[in-house]
Amino acid sequence: MTPLTTTARLLTPKSDLGGALIETIDEAPPTPGDIRLKLDRFALTTNNITYAAFGEAMRYWDFFPTGRDGHGHMPVWGFADVVASTVEGIAAGERFYGYFPISDLVRMTPGRITPRGFYDVAPHRLPLTSAYNQYTRCSQDAAYDPARENAQMLVRPLFITSFVLADYLADNGWFGASRLVVSSASSKTAYGAAFCLGAARAAGRIELVGLTSAGNRGFTEDLGLYDRVVTYDRLEDIAADRPVLYVDFSGDDRLRARIHGHFGPALVHDCLVGSAANTAPLDRTLAHGATLPGPAPVMFFAPVQIRKRNTDWGGAEFTRRFNIDQTAFITRATTGDAPWMTISEARGMDAAVAQIRQLHDGTADPRVGHVIVLDQPASRL
Repeated sequence: MTPLTTTARLLTPKSDLGGALIETIDEAPPTPGDIRLKLDRFALTTNNITYAAFGEAMRYWDFFPTGRDGHGHMPVWGFADVVASTVEGIAAGERFYGYFPISDLVRMTPGRITPRGFYDVAPHRLPLTSAYNQYTRCSQDAAYDPARENAQMLVRPLFITSFVLADYLADNGWFGASRLVVSSASSKTAYGAAFCLGAARAAGRIELVGLTSAGNRGFTEDLGLYDRVVTYDRLEDIAADRPVLYVDFSGDDRLRARIHGHFGPALVHDCLVGSAANTAPLDRTLAHGATLPGPAPVMFFAPVQIRKRNTDWGGAEFTRRFNIDQTAFITRATTGDAPWMTISEARGMDAAVAQIRQLHDGTADPRVGHVIVLDQPASRL
């Protein structure tokens, strides 16, 4: 009889993205060509809620099938150790960074193995976005620092979007705009993009206006990354006197309608970066029936710009530029006398459940980055 290994996993009800179901299942050990990894720690941010919100539309649910109707694996970024391997070139005890389900043990089928890492080439993952199938061997990662694992998990998945978004906007000449209006300006991905746009802002090529809630206004102003911070209720205080590019991290339908109505012909582009608030198809008809004037909203998808820059610059040069900016951002965001982000560690699946609910409900403190540690012993085969 084939021996089984017990693992706990956290599933997300597709009808309640802030909910969770923890269950224990038995799995067969790796077969030839497979490895098994023990998930050690992972970050939780609103980005993970966005993955779940777009689980169907962007196929995020398809990376880690659950076999349970109505439930999906919310993807997270974290670190895992190989506890069993049948694959040459990957040894038990090696540590990898990448995209995982919230599960004690994870089975993968490595391919395209290099000193840098591997891709999971399980048949169900081959049609999916390859950037999410890549796993980095920590021992070969030039940007890896064991002392900064928590910061890397929290920042890198968000900052890659920030970095590539800033490059995309500049690469397209700001779509003719001289003012960028950014919603959810207190979110880490938004202010990461503002950080990357600092040189253009300093040179006077663009003006950055951050939109945020009254409760987050002080924090957003203290970042010093925006020329001006405006609360949502005072949106109309922003003059429609120059071409405006709207960069949307909120996905709020009614806010989008206000943006289009207020700026009118001055609005030259509407870029949706991510949202857990609205996953309806992007067009001019909003969920509450309003019809948008002006440009149709366009979804930004980072892997498209990454592929472009890998072609333009080469993969090594893209990685070099990203690592420089990422290191600078992590240093500024997490160190010094007034860090933008403090890191909180919690342990176990129950802690993950509580944090997911806060992130979904919008009650999480933007000043805090949350890390979950699964430090129970791994079952070794």
